[in-house]
This record gives sequence, structure tokens and C-alpha cells, in this order.
Amino acid sequence: MSQTSTEPPAPVRTSDNQLFCCKSIDKLISDSEQPERRLKKTLGPVSLTALGIGAVIGAGIFTVIGTAIAGQKFDTSSILNAPLLDYMIRHSATLGRPGAGPALALSLVLVAIVCGFTALCYAELASMIPIAGSAYTYTYATMGELIAWIIGWDLILEYAVSNMAVSVGFSAHLVATLDWFGWHPALRWISPAYLPGGLADLKGNILYPPGLHFGFDVPAFLIVMILTVVLVRGIRESAEANNTMVILKISAILAFVIAGAHFVAPANWHPFAPQGWSGILTGGSIIFFTYIGFDSVSTAAEEAKNPQRDLPIGIIATLVVCTLLYIAVAIVLTGLVPWHSMLDDAAPVANSLKALVARTSSNTLRWVELGVLFGAMMGMISSLLVFQLGQARVWFSMSRDGLLPKLFGRVHPRFRTPSTATWIAGFAVGIPAGILDIGTLSDLSNIGTLFAFALVSIGVIILRYRDPGRHRGFRAPGGIAAPVLSVLFCVLLMSGLPILTWLRFFAWLAIGLTIYFLYSRHHSEFSKKAVTKNALSS
Repeated sequence: MSQTSTEPPAPVRTSDNQLFCCKSIDKLISDSEQPERRLKKTLGPVSLTALGIGAVIGAGIFTVIGTAIAGQKFDTSSILNAPLLDYMIRHSATLGRPGAGPALALSLVLVAIVCGFTALCYAELASMIPIAGSAYTYTYATMGELIAWIIGWDLILEYAVSNMAVSVGFSAHLVATLDWFGWHPALRWISPAYLPGGLADLKGNILYPPGLHFGFDVPAFLIVMILTVVLVRGIRESAEANNTMVILKISAILAFVIAGAHFVAPANWHPFAPQGWSGILTGGSIIFFTYIGFDSVSTAAEEAKNPQRDLPIGIIATLVVCTLLYIAVAIVLTGLVPWHSMLDDAAPVANSLKALVARTSSNTLRWVELGVLFGAMMGMISSLLVFQLGQARVWFSMSRDGLLPKLFGRVHPRFRTPSTATWIAGFAVGIPAGILDIGTLSDLSNIGTLFAFALVSIGVIILRYRDPGRHRGFRAPGGIAAPVLSVLFCVLLMSGLPILTWLRFFAWLAIGLTIYFLYSRHHSEFSKKAVTKNALSS
């Protein structure tokens, strides 16, 4: 009687050029089942949907929505600050980034359409390849090692930078909550060290001039490290904590919408689109990074009980619920205060309620304000939790493939979580979060997200032709219409981001390619050394 080998199949070169070698889906799945690297499967459709909502409903709906509505102003006119498409049409520099105004509701519809097509693509790939790593894993199976490295490196930027921005937003809301109770901590320990636009209070008094100052955003750092401990403890515990926070923050959002709707002034909705289509497009581009929640759902694929069924449910349900909540908040918020008053406002929802309380002297609204502050903090904590979970699992997957050092692929012997990658991700996010401001960070996350979405959509097209017979737990309807439209809309939204963001993105990719050619290429499973070793051992 022959014994069945427990060794995973060796990687097979699919191309003479290592850069274009693809990892087979069967090999990806077998690698994930190795005992020393197998993750615990505990998540159902409700927990996966809650993970997605936890990621989407966070900093965007409570903080970034303000800059998407009002835009951003700069001290000097510069070509680099101009949105790419706007510059291509007008060929002129700009003193700022246009805001969508009340028309942010239309921006959100545009974003929902883009995300809808992309979500269908993610759902199809996630049901076929239920492996941690999300877009990185999908591109490794469809476009080869070099593109996989690029998207993995891009995802590291996407998750890390967005979490830095979220943790800074959490700190701002925590400070506002302490202010509600009459406690005012020392300013140097609650504000980032780098403030390119300076810092002013609600009355316009200058607290810090633009530039560097002595300080560190302690709350932003501490919340990241506390959540790192939770994530190391286990995915079930993390999911249970996230489910609770999702319920609390949805309650806070509904309280804001219901209470604020009674005080809406329709005059604030005129003009509806003060910056025209340029503002609508740019507003959508800015708010887009908060929609990567369904991307985070797919990073937890290896920990899903029934990924072929549950992942598509979690991804699509996340998009529907979050879009409705975002549009409701945008309509009420722009009806409460003039759209241009939210310029440089890091907490527009909370501050609009604060202004409303001062105007009406309503004790009920004052308690609603506290509830919204608390819900906002819960929202940001759950966003941090999900993004940190996703980031560590991307690093974990890249390490398993040899593209990052094996250190990142270690699994905790008791909790069965990628503990080393989780700790490294915690410090990599927490320390910069204490130093940098939210505005410097958000644009980079947006372009990284859109780039990842476009490549995932291309991956669906490739697999439709390369592997049409493979079982798909979910298939995007309409042939290749969904992935093609997803790519086109992603490129459109990317064109709404500033030229400087594009230059920073290309610089980040250049750093990543340098690491790939100096280290990753020589340690990959498809390297000549690894292939020769496998050939000799077999």
C-alpha cells in the first residue's frame, strides 16, 4: 500500500522568465493547508460582512468626508497639487484641490458604481482562491511574480497609510470627547509633530504654525498598539470585538442622520455642485480609500468557514450597507452647515453637531454629540482592526512565497495568527501616526487602492480565458463587462488625484522594485536556486 505524501507540491515554472511565472491555484491552496502555516477557520458570512463594514465605516464617514466636500487650499499655486485630469484639460496650476460640495452624494454614487463592478470581481476571485493575501494572491495566480510583487508592495502602502490616517482621526475624536467632559490634555501629546497646514482651534486661533513642532500624537500610537495585541490573540476574538463596534457605530450614524435631519437648511444645498464635475470627480477620488473594506474581507479568506459561499456575501453586503449610510450622512451634513465651512476640518460630523448645539442650546443634541463622538471612535477602532488584520496577512502571504523574509510568515504556536507580521505592522503604523498629519497620508492610500482594484479586475479577465473550467462559487454576471468597466472607472478616479500623489506613488513603486531585484527575486519559489533544489530533492 502506497502512502500519500503530506509534502505540498513543488512550484512549477509556467514561463522561462521568472518575472512572469504564475503560481497555480492548486499550489496556493495546498500551501495554505500546511500545518505549521494553517490559519484557524472561524468566520461566517455575518462576521465577514461586519469586517467589511468595520473597515469602510470609519475615518472616511467621520473625517475625510469633510475634505471631500470642501476640498483643500494651499499657500502657493503649484502644478503638483492639480488633479491629473484637471491639469490635462486646463494646463494650469492650482491653489487647491476642488471639493464636491453637496454634490458629494453624486460622488458617492460614482464610487459605489466603481466599487460595485470591482466587488463582483473580488467576489469571483475570492470564491476561486480562498487564500490570505487578497489582490496580491490573485495577481500571483494570473499575471506572474513581478506584478504580484508590485501589487503586494502597493497593498503594504495602502493598508499602512490608510491606518495611519485613521489613527490620527481617532485621536482627534478622542480629544473632542475629552473636551466634552471638560478635560484638556497638553497639546504637544495629542497632535502630530508635522503639521503642514498648522493647527487652529474652532475659533480660528493659531495653536501651531505650519511645519514641525515638538510633539507626538500619543493616542494615535496607543490605539494601534492595543489593537495589535488583540489581533495577535486571535481572529475569533478580533471578529467578536469588531462585531460589537460595528453595531455601536451604525447606531451613532443613524442617531446623527435622524437628529440632524430636523435641522437641515435646504439653502445650504445651493449651489449643489459648486466646483462642477471636477469637484465631483475629485471628491469621489478622495473618499474612495475608505471603500477598501471588501478588499479586507478577502484578506481573511483562509479564516472563513465556507469561503466559496460566504466571501461573495460578505463583499457585496458590505458595499450595499456602507453606500447607503455614506449618502445619508453626506446629505444631512451638507444640509446642516455650509459646505465651504468644512475646509481643513478633521471632525466635520462632530463639529457640525457642536455648532448646532451652540446655536440651539439643545440638551438632547448635546447628548447626541457625545454619542456620535463615541460611535466615531468605535468606527475608527474597527477600521484600524480590520486594516491591521489585512496588512499582516498580506505580509504573511508574501513571506510564504519567499518574496519577504521568513520572519513575516511565522504563526503563533498557540493563537495560530501571523503574530510576527502583526507586531511589525503595529509599530510600522503606530510610530508614523504619532508624527504625521491625516492630510499628508490619505491621497497615497487612494491611488494604491484604485491601482489594486484595476489589477484584480484584469485578473478576472485572464482567468476567464486561461482557466474557464475551474469551479467558481460566484461568477460576475455579464461576461467580461464588470471587470472591463471596473478598470475604466478606476483609471477615471485615479485621474482625479493630484499629480504629486502620482509622483509619490511611482517613487514608492521604484523602492519596491529595487527590493524585489535585490532580495525577493533570489528568494522566490521560482528562483533558479529554489527550482534546482526542488528538482534534486524530487
